[in-house]
Amino acid sequence: MENKKTVNMDLKQYGMFLILIVIFIAFSIATQGANAKPVNINNLIMQNGYVVILAIGMLLCVLTGNIDLGVGSVVAVCGSVAGIIMIDYKLNMWVAIGAALLVGLLVGLFAGFFIAYLGIPPFVVTLATMLMGRGLTYTLLQAQTKGPFDQSYNFIGAGFLPVIKIPFGDGTLDLVSIFVAVVASVLLIFSEIKSNATKRKYNFAVNPTWQILLKLGLMLFIIWFFFYKLARNNGLPFVLLIMVILIAVYGFVTSKTVAGRQIYALGGNRKAANLSGIDTRKVFFWVYVNMGVLSSIAGIVLAARNGSATPKAGDGFEMDAIASCYIGGAAVAGGAGTIVGAVVGAFIMGILNNGMSLLGWSTDLQKIAKGAVLLLAVTIDVLSKRKKG
Repeated sequence: MENKKTVNMDLKQYGMFLILIVIFIAFSIATQGANAKPVNINNLIMQNGYVVILAIGMLLCVLTGNIDLGVGSVVAVCGSVAGIIMIDYKLNMWVAIGAALLVGLLVGLFAGFFIAYLGIPPFVVTLATMLMGRGLTYTLLQAQTKGPFDQSYNFIGAGFLPVIKIPFGDGTLDLVSIFVAVVASVLLIFSEIKSNATKRKYNFAVNPTWQILLKLGLMLFIIWFFFYKLARNNGLPFVLLIMVILIAVYGFVTSKTVAGRQIYALGGNRKAANLSGIDTRKVFFWVYVNMGVLSSIAGIVLAARNGSATPKAGDGFEMDAIASCYIGGAAVAGGAGTIVGAVVGAFIMGILNNGMSLLGWSTDLQKIAKGAVLLLAVTIDVLSKRKKG
């Protein structure tokens, strides 16, 4: 019975990779391969970099059983602050980046204080930051666009890492991208072997060989497909490096540290967490401070990608970030979810957006489709919990 339960749980966890592949293939057929072209894969990563960054922070909020509605507005405010400093005051881009990060930190401190220490519901506080942030953005920019930015700043959102290109087929191939794919594959396989060895050492249930191979096959396919396509274009986007660093750091924090375990404990049962000695107010506080900082990073990346700061920047980003977490397997009630799941959920949303745009669907139809996908993901989670209960 224990082995069967483990198999079902793992299939649910890694089924999202299969869903990502199926959705991508479906749009590839519908667009006659347009979404699989190297330039489109590059655009897919660049256009969703800031959503991935927000999804990582949003997952921590979701793990506590809450959400943050203000992230899109914080993205806009931070981007506008960076733009004003560079365009109006002609200051160095590092001053602008530092100011944007400071604004995000202050917003996080503001929200965290009201939520953690005054006991105001996160929904209300973040709804307030959403409204105030959007109004502040229009006030700072005076409903105008600030730009264009210097190329050195634009590199953050639109630049590429150094490449080593060789002739390949009818074009070129970047050896740096291929090398990174090899390293990622080796690390993935090594991690899986080590994980299973640890389970056997402590007599834990080990997944069947077919399931391990299926999981590795799906993940290796995704890694090599994306990196090969990037190698055929301009190589690795700089924003991909930012994403990988954040994924690694927060993956470690949530799975290997006391702070990460406290978040899961808080989301699972706040009363039990309090009784076990966890300062839940402190956990709430740093989770929302962290969300503010990550929102500022997303704002910096978005402004760099656009080459300007606009009043409408970040509009609706909070919905994409929240949807990414739930689609990626996070529990609605909190206490369950992974960084990798949130990232995969973000790319599922990105593939949906990209594919529907290539098909010429209107933004209205795109919202209907994304809403349906989100509802389906949450419904499956709730029904599965109810069935187990």
